[in-house]
Amino acid sequence: MADKTRVLIVEDHVALAENLFEFLGERRYVLDFASDGLTALHLAATNEYDVIVLDVMLPGMSGFDICQRLRNDMHCSTPIILMTAKDRIDDKVIGFARGADDYLVKPFDLRELALRIDALHRRNRGSDSTLRAGSVEFDTGTLKVRVGDVPRLELSGTAAHIFEELMRAYPRFVSYDEMHASLWPERDVDINNLRTHIYTLRKLLQDNLGTSLIKTLHGRGYRLIPPGED
Repeated sequence: MADKTRVLIVEDHVALAENLFEFLGERRYVLDFASDGLTALHLAATNEYDVIVLDVMLPGMSGFDICQRLRNDMHCSTPIILMTAKDRIDDKVIGFARGADDYLVKPFDLRELALRIDALHRRNRGSDSTLRAGSVEFDTGTLKVRVGDVPRLELSGTAAHIFEELMRAYPRFVSYDEMHASLWPERDVDINNLRTHIYTLRKLLQDNLGTSLIKTLHGRGYRLIPPGED
């Protein structure tokens, strides 16, 4: 996928780190891992990340100290999410004072972490929230689709989610399993449910934009096909 989010995860608890990697996967994210502060600082100095997910309770150097060094010594502006079991307001004040952008208290739903990563990444990109595939544009902030000079169509709910997945994957296809995992990560949903959503989205696009844009690759998944592309 061309527009993956690059994330550095700093967590010394191996089981939690494995859960984060398994949940986030590599389809929408490029993931790096550090289990201590020195490794985290080295990775941050030698790589570019869109978001840093930073545990507070780390061996040797706390997440608060790492955050402060990233901001003050390395002049790193990458958005930082602190995650910790410390839920007192005083701890949050320290975290934000050291330069954190967000604060997530353990235990948390992994879906919430993914949403916060995506939100910080979009915010950090500023106004560049438009995905493009040929003559097709999709604004992830307003959820509006445009094809050429045709007036924009605003999507919502599952339709917007499906369309964004296809736009981000372009020119590759999205498999049935990938789409299912993105839409219903913790539910066993009949494949016909996905087919129904795709059918509804195709009809909505065709009726409003004059093209359905989505091609079924039988036995494999779905692919976005901009007008004029075979």
